[in-house]
Amino acid sequence: MSNAAHALFANRWLPVLLVAPLALLVIVFFYVPIFEAFYWSFFLERPFGGGSIFVGWGNFARVLADPQFWEATRKTLTFTVVGSSLAVLVPLILAVAADRQVHLSHPARNVLVWPKGIAGASIGVVFAYIFNPFVGILAPLNQVSPGIWAPGIDGFDAFAMVILAYVWGGIPFNFVILLAGLQSVPHTLHQAAAMDGAGPWRRIFEIQLPLIAPQLMLVVVLEFTESITAAFALIDTITRGGPGGATTLLVYKIYTDGFVGYDLSGAATQTALLMVLVILLTSAQFAFLGRHINYER
Repeated sequence: MSNAAHALFANRWLPVLLVAPLALLVIVFFYVPIFEAFYWSFFLERPFGGGSIFVGWGNFARVLADPQFWEATRKTLTFTVVGSSLAVLVPLILAVAADRQVHLSHPARNVLVWPKGIAGASIGVVFAYIFNPFVGILAPLNQVSPGIWAPGIDGFDAFAMVILAYVWGGIPFNFVILLAGLQSVPHTLHQAAAMDGAGPWRRIFEIQLPLIAPQLMLVVVLEFTESITAAFALIDTITRGGPGGATTLLVYKIYTDGFVGYDLSGAATQTALLMVLVILLTSAQFAFLGRHINYER
């Protein structure tokens, strides 16, 4: 135990006791389910207990031969790219506007962080009402041209509605991180660039964005990782995977296969594959983005 730790804690076991509850939660609700998922992926589990049969890689062969699995994976990647890109771009634009102190930027800072206190399921319920084709804000479009906005029967409309709800819910965290990064850029750099004749847009792209690259990388990695699983609550409350499976992402397919279809082994196998996908995407982001990040100013 270091001298700093002794200065903060009179008892050397007190830090361990303080961390123990959180560590226990992580072990019970994260690592244990991961272990169980990988274990079940090699067994044929009976829906209501009573034993299992070892099938080796049979579950993986069955899942990888399922066209619905690949379709859900394709939709997941599409949602991840589109939703995460917008969930970073929109807060970035808002953060730049707030940093420039445009009109009403100070009260907007407080308003923009409110969605962070709302659960994903609640956001889904609200957006399902806001974009209802009969009473929502887009209902007048159907009066002009019936069927132009129909998320209940049009897969593209439903997919777009889920992405909008996801982006709205992701604004607060990214906005705070990016605004903090922008405000840490020395004002003298802006003054020097302005004296050299650099306009506002040039200062954004050549000074601010390069200097907040670490914050950008943080929000990009977190968004791409979270979007793979965070959309479950939105899909379950807005579309339930419909219409016609148009919004059935892989995380929701795992739920329906495991808890509705009672295919525990198939759901566990897809969970293992989803985890591998998350690890590969995260590693790729660190490999391609990390080499371009400069943490020194």
